[in-house]
Amino acid sequence: MSALPPPRAASPPDRVTDVKIDVRDFSFYYGAFQALKSITLPIFERQVTALIGPSGCGKSTFLRSINRMNETIKHTRVEGEIRIGGRNIYAPEVDVVALRQRVGMVFQRPNPFPQSIFDNVAFGPRVLGTARDAAALRARVEASLREAGLWDEVSDRLDMDAHALNPGQQQRLCIARAVATKPEIILMDEPASALDPVATLRVETLMRDLAEEYTIVVVTHNMQQAARVSEWTGFFWLGELVEHGPTGRIFTQPREKLTEDYLTGRRG
Repeated sequence: MSALPPPRAASPPDRVTDVKIDVRDFSFYYGAFQALKSITLPIFERQVTALIGPSGCGKSTFLRSINRMNETIKHTRVEGEIRIGGRNIYAPEVDVVALRQRVGMVFQRPNPFPQSIFDNVAFGPRVLGTARDAAALRARVEASLREAGLWDEVSDRLDMDAHALNPGQQQRLCIARAVATKPEIILMDEPASALDPVATLRVETLMRDLAEEYTIVVVTHNMQQAARVSEWTGFFWLGELVEHGPTGRIFTQPREKLTEDYLTGRRG
């Protein structure tokens, strides 16, 4: 096996009691092309689950399926279920706007709005009407920036254009914007791939801190990152979930030869 940092251990069994996202025989199609094939996967509450695998294997498609972002693409369809809180999010009566409030998203490249730092974080609470007055909105913005580990760096310049921040700060601002709506789940699609090593370490530390309150699912091509930040790992290959389990076991004692071949660089 290749040299990797010691993986994080899954939380003790008494903590792993609740499945936050229950994926049951889920398939996804772009037209006639089947991008995901009968995925069944439990994602545990207040844990970090990393999704690994080569480019084009379905990781990001699966991630975007959890908050139905793929519906913005024409001629797509799904089979099976993704259940959050015991409810299939693809049921006809589900309010997609409300779903996306519960399931926040952080993208690969920082994408702050062309507004001030304050207005970026305040955007969600304003749209949703969850801050009762200006004082409550200010408190929500501050709390979110603190959660994202950014408050001490920007507290004296909240009116500054968000694009004046460096890339690492911009990504943490996007994380603050995501948590400002008080989601239950945060999806992260390669959130550190465009960052330098120092900024990457800060985002990784932040992921671990956020998992105290949120369920986090992160897609990454960086196997060392998956080993550092996650308790659970799922390995995708050509639209299939090959293996899922505690990160320590996946990286040290994979049960599938394909998983071992990928981790050691013989495949992918």
